[in-house]
Amino acid sequence: MDLPVVVGVDGSEPSLRAVDWAADEAALRGAPLRLVYASLWERYEGQSLADDLAKPSEQVRAEDVVRVAAERARLRQDGARISTGVLPEEPGFALVREGQGACALVLGTRGRSGLAEVLLGSVSLTVAARADCPVIVVRPGSDNQVRAGAHGRLVVGVGEHGAHSKALSFAVEEARLRGASLDAVRAWRCPAHESTDHPLLAGEPARLHERLAAEVLDRALKETPPDVDLHRRTAEGPARRVLLNASHEADLLVVGARRDRGRLGLQLGRVAHAVLHHGACAVAVVPEPA
Repeated sequence: MDLPVVVGVDGSEPSLRAVDWAADEAALRGAPLRLVYASLWERYEGQSLADDLAKPSEQVRAEDVVRVAAERARLRQDGARISTGVLPEEPGFALVREGQGACALVLGTRGRSGLAEVLLGSVSLTVAARADCPVIVVRPGSDNQVRAGAHGRLVVGVGEHGAHSKALSFAVEEARLRGASLDAVRAWRCPAHESTDHPLLAGEPARLHERLAAEVLDRALKETPPDVDLHRRTAEGPARRVLLNASHEADLLVVGARRDRGRLGLQLGRVAHAVLHHGACAVAVVPEPA
């Protein structure tokens, strides 16, 4: 089945940057592109109709938004296979449902109601925490190029899933499609209770944890295809800080987020939450089984 790349649009500048990214992503994958506008206009407008089209005025505006976004995508990628949807639903719910039949969801950081674009909006946060497919959030200031990004580098955080990580598989696929290098990063920390003040022993705990981190990387990456320009890296510090630092030299940062079907509420984790809010590049959150 030819799964589409789905992008949420609402006419805001962040969503238009997401359209650019999604059009490139769809072209890279040879996939269809679906543009979706979702809003609960019927709840607020009732029977108020636009005089000329006998439709709710918000629906008329929404149809204009997706039409303009589709034209932008066609200018970006000639020959793109584009479909659109204008849905009278809560945006987060609608996009999560759309993601059930998508290869990826692409979103901007904030919609029209956003007060500070540097922080992540509630819709993007909700979708990233609940979607069944990878969610790419195009951060402000990131280069909206997929194939020829500014750095030619992707970064993936390697967690406990190792070689079975969905995030790692997604990052490898993206690197191969783009012809970009891939930095696989494993953060490590030396617990405070293992440290010592003795000058002859001071470095031992750190070397042990660094070696363990390197071993995790080796196991996770042993089946990586040889045509991927792969770079292994361990770094001391909290994972969220290590990955945020790495995002300054990357076009896309990929992290995993556990999904527990039996749990309610947002399921992101501190690392994914931090990089979504503060990453210096686009961020992809890939669901991992619990």
